[in-house]
Amino acid sequence: MTGPGTPIQWAPRVRPELIRQLYEADARGIRDDELIDEVGCGLLTRCRSILEVTEAAHGRAKCHGCAGVIHHPARSGETLRCPACGWTSPWCDYQRSYQGKHLFGGAAIGEFEAYAREYPAARDARQRMLAIDRLLHAFHWNLTRRTGEMEATRPAAANLIDFPRLRDVVAFLDDLAGRRAR
Repeated sequence: MTGPGTPIQWAPRVRPELIRQLYEADARGIRDDELIDEVGCGLLTRCRSILEVTEAAHGRAKCHGCAGVIHHPARSGETLRCPACGWTSPWCDYQRSYQGKHLFGGAAIGEFEAYAREYPAARDARQRMLAIDRLLHAFHWNLTRRTGEMEATRPAAANLIDFPRLRDVVAFLDDLAGRRAR
């Protein structure tokens, strides 16, 4: 990468122990505003990274120099160039910066967009907690080719919570749901 600006960096997935602490406190009726904000803002920055990567994959990359939009064909061999500030990056390097990091929104893009709108607009801790809960328990839904029915295929939380395997995310969400029901 050349030109002004910082290297491409993406928000990390949120640590599960923070989310567990938040849900355990909530289950006990304890409102921990700092913890809500730590988890909620961590999820917000992660959602924004997911939205940014998804847009870049569709030909609208964010300039990491000035935050402008760089329209591009998303083809190998191309170089992203910001006309406003001069920041550049080979498209293959930009892609490498997010590959393997669970940053493509896929079928859950609407959930990430909704959270990015709802969380900052929440008026109080209860609304922020509900926004967190809706996001973490959202599923990707896909039409099956066989039946034309909708079926849940993958939790959106796999993009958000720092676990190495999908089954760990699912077990974690099942456990959180059990704690919320008590």
